[in-house]
Amino acid sequence: MSRFWSDIVHRLTPYVPGEQPALAHPVKLNTNENPYPPSPRVVEAIRRELGEDGGASLRKYPDPTARALREAVAKHHGLRIEQAFAGNGSDEVLAHAFQALLKHDKPIAFPDITYSFYPVYAQLYGVEYETVPLNADFAIDVDDYRAPGGGVLLPNPNAPTGRALPLSEIEVLLKANPDAPVIIDEAYVDFGAESAVNLIDAYPNLLVVQTTSKARSLAGMRVGFAFGDPALIEALTRVKDSFNSYPLDRLAQVAALASYEDQAWFEESCAKVIASRETLTAQLQALGFDVVPSAANFVFAKHPAHDAAALAAALKAKEIFVRHFKLQRIDQHLRISIGTPDECNALVAALNGLIG
Repeated sequence: MSRFWSDIVHRLTPYVPGEQPALAHPVKLNTNENPYPPSPRVVEAIRRELGEDGGASLRKYPDPTARALREAVAKHHGLRIEQAFAGNGSDEVLAHAFQALLKHDKPIAFPDITYSFYPVYAQLYGVEYETVPLNADFAIDVDDYRAPGGGVLLPNPNAPTGRALPLSEIEVLLKANPDAPVIIDEAYVDFGAESAVNLIDAYPNLLVVQTTSKARSLAGMRVGFAFGDPALIEALTRVKDSFNSYPLDRLAQVAALASYEDQAWFEESCAKVIASRETLTAQLQALGFDVVPSAANFVFAKHPAHDAAALAAALKAKEIFVRHFKLQRIDQHLRISIGTPDECNALVAALNGLIG
């Protein structure tokens, strides 16, 4: 009963995830999942962890520091282990960052059109924030983030628009905010953007957040990372150990580690998604859609002659799911995840019937 709720619960507007349809074979292009499975090494690593004794290892707690995983991923990025943090998906990593690094007297800044978990976390943790409008092309202008504040939080590429900033612009942002944390959320970076990880040693205020959910096909395992100066990582660890000192289970740790051991599989999967994105973009444009240039595993598109909500509903009736946001400036856009070639073709065929 709501009379038992804490006051903050009444004031929260929770994040709404994409629909998970309870259908046998939907064309599911609404949650930015990778259409391809993870490396076979992931499945084999899970089998090894379960062992021949019926999974007896699961009765024991996992490594609370995820040391082997952090060491491998740090090495992958040319960093030291003390510069790497592992959490239960990048959402949890971001939640810790809001508490550990962004809760100051001055408001933080993030785009007005961006990942909608940011304002939710700001509400939940009492972090004051200001939104900075994207320009008319849905691009981030780093000059808009020069005002001194409590911190800057940017996704690169941005979501749901898919636009990416070049690394040179990220460096301009860092130089303009030397006394505030700058967090770059790189959930989609592997599909065509430049990672800011290589800037970490030069900028102690930079925290880079990544995930295994997208490019490494492990959305079901919930593993995310933060990379930055050891002092930033220590802040995240202090919050983690005050909240949940065992965030990553045994299977998640070995699965994520195995995914980083198969670089060839990772690169092939990303290349297939990028190729499908370019093909789908051209097909949508041929149908009259305006498509925002994307460096992510989704496209953001609108049709000047057809209502986006009506198109999304009509596609859903055909068991094809895309994402529509009822928000100012983007209520006529659809965010379409990149599926397999067959899934993308099914979408285009359905749109051709609806629009043609």
